[in-house]
Amino acid sequence: MLSSNKFDKTNIDEILKEVAKKYRKLNGKQHNAEIILIGGASILINYGFRNNTYDIDALLSSSYALKDAINYVRDFYHLPNGWLNDDFKRTSSYSDKLIQYSSYYKTFSNVLEIRTITGEYLIAMKLKSFRPYKNDRSDIVGIVAEMKEKNELINFEIIQDAYQKLYGNNSLISKEAREFILNLLSRDDLKELYDSTRQNETSNKKMLIEFNENYENVLKEDNLENILKSLHAKR
Repeated sequence: MLSSNKFDKTNIDEILKEVAKKYRKLNGKQHNAEIILIGGASILINYGFRNNTYDIDALLSSSYALKDAINYVRDFYHLPNGWLNDDFKRTSSYSDKLIQYSSYYKTFSNVLEIRTITGEYLIAMKLKSFRPYKNDRSDIVGIVAEMKEKNELINFEIIQDAYQKLYGNNSLISKEAREFILNLLSRDDLKELYDSTRQNETSNKKMLIEFNENYENVLKEDNLENILKSLHAKR
């Protein structure tokens, strides 16, 4: 079912269905569980610009039976540890308001409800993390492009409102992220911008990996961006 442990549009529903079936066997049909998909998995389900993701970030209802079902599916399909995880809770873009602003997707086996984060709330999360070596920036471009294609209303005010709802009324989008989204919203060449942004993210990741191989234990979360700027300056 899975090729190289990648999750894509053709298999993500199937793997979630297997989790639901095992959960129902373990816990019966009277007790429901909920999974809120975050990041790459949510993008795969709701948009067309991403082809796959290597793990599934999610908010999970607190249930031993659900965790046992996830581990059963891991072992059955030879998936890596953490293939479906809630480590996202330890990142800066986590908010306890995400449940409130999530959208219903599907229910499997009448017991497992799947919800996702979409639109301006997903953009707000990406602006919060705004990592130059991940998919954050290209994901923002892709989401905005598809919303515009579908004639869905999206502007800076809507995004700022979503950002404040998730992170607090006094929360402001960083200067760099603000400039990025304002420039993006004013442009029409979003396909070209997506490609160039993704290429830049891939290049940044490669440079950081090479740096880490040459200078072990130097790269930290708080110096990462300065090191990346220095690497770009040398090039």
